[in-house]
Amino acid sequence: MAKITFKPKQVSKTLLSVLPPRAQEVLTSRYGLGKTTTKMTLESIGERYGITRERVRQIENHAVLSIRKSDTFEKTTPVFDELEQYINSLGGVVSEEELLSSISKDKGTQNHIHFLLVLGNSFTHKKEDSEFTHRWYVDEEFADQIHVALRKLYSNLSDDELITESTLLDSFLNEVKHLNEEYLQEEILRRWLSLSKTIAKNPLGEWGQASSSNVKAKGMRDFAYLAIKRHGSPMHFTEVANAITDLFNKKAHVATCHNELIKDKRFVLVGRGLYALAEWGYSSGVVKEVLRAILSKEGPLTREELIDRIRKERYVKDNTISVNLQDTSVFKKDKNGKYILA
Repeated sequence: MAKITFKPKQVSKTLLSVLPPRAQEVLTSRYGLGKTTTKMTLESIGERYGITRERVRQIENHAVLSIRKSDTFEKTTPVFDELEQYINSLGGVVSEEELLSSISKDKGTQNHIHFLLVLGNSFTHKKEDSEFTHRWYVDEEFADQIHVALRKLYSNLSDDELITESTLLDSFLNEVKHLNEEYLQEEILRRWLSLSKTIAKNPLGEWGQASSSNVKAKGMRDFAYLAIKRHGSPMHFTEVANAITDLFNKKAHVATCHNELIKDKRFVLVGRGLYALAEWGYSSGVVKEVLRAILSKEGPLTREELIDRIRKERYVKDNTISVNLQDTSVFKKDKNGKYILA
């Protein structure tokens, strides 16, 4: 990625010089172009001069127009052309934060770049909304295509679905494959993804809807869910607690972790202290309840068939299943020797 060749502070100082002193001071204060990088509000500037915030806004707008109409502005056209090329090199539409930080880490320099973007006739700024972050672009139609692709990407995700980054990038690439090839690079795809406020990744690098607890993990239960999902098979609650500490650098007390697993319907006890995810198909309840549910659904089954079914639901010994089947108030055998409900 190319670097800018002009000096932002020097350019903005030259452009400000075409204005009368008070107009210069207002823009300098509004955009943080002076010794302090703090941007002042319209109210604060109004209080300084004893005028209304609306009057300050008028002075600001008139000052910007005056600069744009000046010969000095005309002479700095190469600077704005270079800025336009720079935005295109980042993908044509880019978040304000990434655009500014990619040029300089210095807050003062970033303020001067922001000021030049405001002055430039080619640049469009869209404020942050419920879907996207603050962003800048040059081509409105192109930006709209990126917005549409991101919306479609979001709509294709179910509420609590988690997918790998590579899967998400492949899906995104499919949505924008009609665009110019120069933009279809992984780096630019990631940059476009960062525009979205509805799609995000969790601490494990898995992507989903930003509003999902699987992505915006907050408490012990959410971290436990992600730990067990990452493991891919049932885990003892002590293992879950250790995994939370290892994966998220969050101190997880074993007893607290166990209590949270018990309370959350996302988890199913499948053995002595072993928990699985309900979404994996495990049903809740003790072994006897699971046996009852299986027979109620499937009808008469042999002991071996029941053991096979239970093992898909629980991590228990064969003898434990046999002991439960001896409860004649719940189970009995039919004439073929198969178990049915009493």
